[in-house]
Amino acid sequence: MLNRVILIGRLTADPELRYTNNGTAVASFTLAVDRMRSNANGERQTDFINIVVWNKLAELVSQYLQKGRMAAVDGRLQIRTYENRDGQRARVAEVVAEGVRFLDRGEGNQSAKSASAAPPVKNNTSPAPSKQPDFGPYDDPFADDLPPGFEEDLPF
Repeated sequence: MLNRVILIGRLTADPELRYTNNGTAVASFTLAVDRMRSNANGERQTDFINIVVWNKLAELVSQYLQKGRMAAVDGRLQIRTYENRDGQRARVAEVVAEGVRFLDRGEGNQSAKSASAAPPVKNNTSPAPSKQPDFGPYDDPFADDLPPGFEEDLPF
């Protein structure tokens, strides 16, 4: 069996860092991920996916990621139940991250928190980062991995 999720999107808010009673760091944030296809009205839809990160990675995410930053998350889907304030059982789906990659440098988005916490750059001779590609609604960066005619069999 396999439970693996890979997402690329932008943070909708700054990560929230907390500590458990025994001192384990846990951060949570929501990732906005665009769908590959447009809906019937030609509009791109976005899914807002809850992410949970543990231990040292949680502290790093909290320190260096902010609202609007692009990140890739590699982890597993977790469905958990809890009792809400009204005493009813509620279910929530979230991705428990095992890896997080920071995909942009956050120029123009940096808060004072991250600007002061970011490590110094040792070599300032590197070229400016290129903009991330904006894949259109039908551009699939993994299409070369599919067998010929695969998309013709899809129901959408």
